Amino acid sequence: MIYKYSLSILLILLFVGTLTAQGDFPEVPNPPRLVNDFTNSLSASQVASLESKLVAYNDSTSTQVTIVMIRSVGQYDISDYTFQLGEKWGIGQAKLDNGVLILAAMEDRKVFIATGYGMEGVLPDILTKRIVDQLIVPNFKMEAYYDGLDKATDMIFKLASGEYEADKVTSTGEHGRAIVFFLFFIFIFVILPLIKNRKDNDNHMGGKGGGVDLFTTIMLANLLKGSGGGKFGDFSSGRGGFGGGGGGFGGFGGGSFGGGGAGGSW
Repeated sequence: MIYKYSLSILLILLFVGTLTAQGDFPEVPNPPRLVNDFTNSLSASQVASLESKLVAYNDSTSTQVTIVMIRSVGQYDISDYTFQLGEKWGIGQAKLDNGVLILAAMEDRKVFIATGYGMEGVLPDILTKRIVDQLIVPNFKMEAYYDGLDKATDMIFKLASGEYEADKVTSTGEHGRAIVFFLFFIFIFVILPLIKNRKDNDNHMGGKGGGVDLFTTIMLANLLKGSGGGKFGDFSSGRGGFGGGGGGFGGFGGGSFGGGGAGGSW
């Protein structure tokens, strides 16, 4: 009887322990760090390089961009886990809520970027989604974890500093193609009939219609001006002055997260 009870208790403890291991939230590191790789996916030199860059950025702007790499989020949805971890650690400044948390669950092969309330204007969901899909995921697929995180944080710096304006960036890519299609539709069903009417009027009045080509050119130029397109961002330039220097990280400031962000999987 004692053996049966002991075995049952042991199985219960093992089960609870497994759930806990899969869904635990790591404690705030001591000493505090902005780069926290609990999976040994990065080398020591890569961690040091990212830490130096993020600390320098924090010192210059007070914005805290944090990287956390864990084994698994367990039973949690990765977005919920990221928001809760950001809240528990208090990433960002309390009055500014200017924290950004990049969380990668390596065994789940999932990544999520969560933004604090104060960062949602410069990093709306559509931009964090592009950072995930175009910078992090392709590199993670090749196991180039450092490259993905390095490029992602560079782009976050550029967007937050205004080097790329959010409203202009979001008008390119998929949105840009939609705009071009819409303008083409307008040209076919609105402008072409106007051109035809103009030409018919010129012919009716005995004119040669010589101004039609110029009129068409001007209308097309005005339509397509600023319609955008192309790939998100240019990542070949430098880091905007945040590549090194800075002292040790002093700790998180009690920031909050409002549910903004996006994720993906590889």
